Amino acid sequence: MIVARLIPEAKSLRTALCRNYGISAVLLKKTSDPIQQLFVEKIQEYSKKSKAAGGKLVDVTPDMEKQLQHELDRVARQYGGGAGVDMTKFPTFKFEDPKIDPLA
Repeated sequence: MIVARLIPEAKSLRTALCRNYGISAVLLKKTSDPIQQLFVEKIQEYSKKSKAAGGKLVDVTPDMEKQLQHELDRVARQYGGGAGVDMTKFPTFKFEDPKIDPLA
């Protein structure tokens, strides 16, 4: 009876160990490819710059900021925004019943 209990537990334990080993082997593998290492370094560098920028664009020039603001204003005008309009607020709709002429 004890052996019958241990066999299913051993199978599930073996399956769990195999799955965890497969996942951890990928994570523990060091990058041996120089291109892959360069890619990882650039991602880490961008992450640091992004945190330093505080949620704004990274390595942005004043001309790029001006272009971005121009595009945001254009899109806001196109979709009903403009000066003093809060585009983050859900629009309110007002439906009126049409006036129908009575039949004589």
